[in-house]
Amino acid sequence: MEDLLQWVSRINEYLSDYVLIFLLVGSGVFFTIRTRFVQVRCFAEGWRHAFGRFSLHGGSQGNGLSSYQALSTAVAAQVGTGNIIGAAGAILTGGPGAIFWMWLIAFFGMATIYAEAVLAQRTRVEDADGTLHGGPVYYIKKAFPHRGGTFLAVFFAVATVLSLGFMGCMVQANSIGATSQSAFGVPAWTVGIVIAVCAGAVFLGGISWLAGVTEKIVPVMALLYLVGGLFVMIARIECIPATFACIFKYAFMPEALIGGGIGQALKTAVSQGVKRGLFSNEAGMGSTPHAHAVARVASPHVQGTVAMIGVFIDTAVVLTMTALIIISTVYVDGPLAGATGATYREMLASTGLNQTNLVQYAIASVSSTAIGNIFVAVSLLFFAFSTILSWNFFGRINVHYLFGKRAVTVYSLLAAGFIFLGTMIRSDLVWALQDMFNQLMVLPNVIALFALSSLVAGECRRCGRVSPSK
Repeated sequence: MEDLLQWVSRINEYLSDYVLIFLLVGSGVFFTIRTRFVQVRCFAEGWRHAFGRFSLHGGSQGNGLSSYQALSTAVAAQVGTGNIIGAAGAILTGGPGAIFWMWLIAFFGMATIYAEAVLAQRTRVEDADGTLHGGPVYYIKKAFPHRGGTFLAVFFAVATVLSLGFMGCMVQANSIGATSQSAFGVPAWTVGIVIAVCAGAVFLGGISWLAGVTEKIVPVMALLYLVGGLFVMIARIECIPATFACIFKYAFMPEALIGGGIGQALKTAVSQGVKRGLFSNEAGMGSTPHAHAVARVASPHVQGTVAMIGVFIDTAVVLTMTALIIISTVYVDGPLAGATGATYREMLASTGLNQTNLVQYAIASVSSTAIGNIFVAVSLLFFAFSTILSWNFFGRINVHYLFGKRAVTVYSLLAAGFIFLGTMIRSDLVWALQDMFNQLMVLPNVIALFALSSLVAGECRRCGRVSPSK
């Protein structure tokens, strides 16, 4: 098992440091140019389509989703533990400047996710009972209609089921169980039973139950996290200018903090920001198109603009809040203030801070340790639980594609069992495998995006000429 873990870890390192950075950044730049900066031209339009008829009780959409319900389902998947733990890890390793590169990759990622949503809408299928199915497997098949396309679609579907449906649910549940036990003293296995039962009920309830939960839980969890973050910001209001200055300074001069040569330090800052950013907003990964595919809207372009808003909310709002509270309390006014390349690692080691407790420390610095632990535990509960629901839905679409309707119920019950198991154990191999399959999803997805770029460009000409969502 140890040998397998090392082998999987080497694959992950190669994929994330080389293949995926260039592939995903390249696709973002390509679609930004191909769509003539759709993320700028159609940004306001996306807000209007997403929230123009906002309601927490969107109701049934005839075996589909409303535009807002699709957005909330996508955001539920995007805003997960990576927005707390992932951002903290990027800052500790790459310095505060990694956040700048996260912002930059999110900007280009908005064009990529526009393309994904447009193609998911264009290639979706509808059953006789009106149930909609869509996602990368369908536009991969359209891009490559022969045997090669079938292989790529099946490859993507299997990777998605394993990564999101099973192992992803385990690692998200593990975070909930660990933080709940630390903050409230509740045994992780007890939390696991509750989460598995609640999630299983939503799984078996189908798309209408999923929509009903995510359309309510996403605004609540975002508001809760932003209120907590604003509390820290107000307490550290005098540090805000220095916080932003810190981000921009260490984006281009990271060697002043993390040490090493200029080239190596800059590579570290950029790679941390890009990697964490890409897998926080999920643009290009092929996950969120499953939600956008089943939205009942006036045109594919409409849902493409709405999809862009999901990336903005994930990175510019939630992830940025995490960064600001960490940097203002740790790097500007805190245990790492004044650290330099020569002493940074020593100072960091002496504090005992790591990616799992950094946000707790930031909250506790303006309140108490108990409040910091409780805030992070509750935030992670919302973030991880909503991600579990959305990821299961994405996996379900691929199970249906691979095995048909009858297999979906079996898949849902198995997924609930994996959730419980995830709170009981933490296997580094499971985490590494989830990362690997997560990254493997990107390869056939982005290849198909490039192949169908002309369809995306054609839809983008609708910018500003489409009526609000149905």
